[in-house]
Amino acid sequence: MSEETSVIKISEDGDVKKVAFSQPNIIDETTIHQIGKDVLALIDGFERPKLLISFHGVQHMSSAALGVLITCHNRVRVKNGQLYLCDISKQIFEIFKITKLNKMFQIVDTTDVAMKSFK
Repeated sequence: MSEETSVIKISEDGDVKKVAFSQPNIIDETTIHQIGKDVLALIDGFERPKLLISFHGVQHMSSAALGVLITCHNRVRVKNGQLYLCDISKQIFEIFKITKLNKMFQIVDTTDVAMKSFK
């Protein structure tokens, strides 16, 4: 199953939901709000969500987008689920390091590594 909204593409790999962004820039407030709404609805649809968010092709991301990711992380954690982030460019990873969010999130290099990390 694969589903695409105007800002993300959702696919399944077994019991893991994969989210990919359809735009290289995640900076517009409307876009970020829609991402949050779509991803939180996805998380809420599962008892113990397993979610993989790929940043492949993402070049710019605002601090508001980080807030949405933190909300998603907290929602997954409350539901005893798992969330992995992958395919993050060096430029965007620097944002995670500066904000120390690289310590909060499970960040791996590639989708393949992430898929092997799920339990």
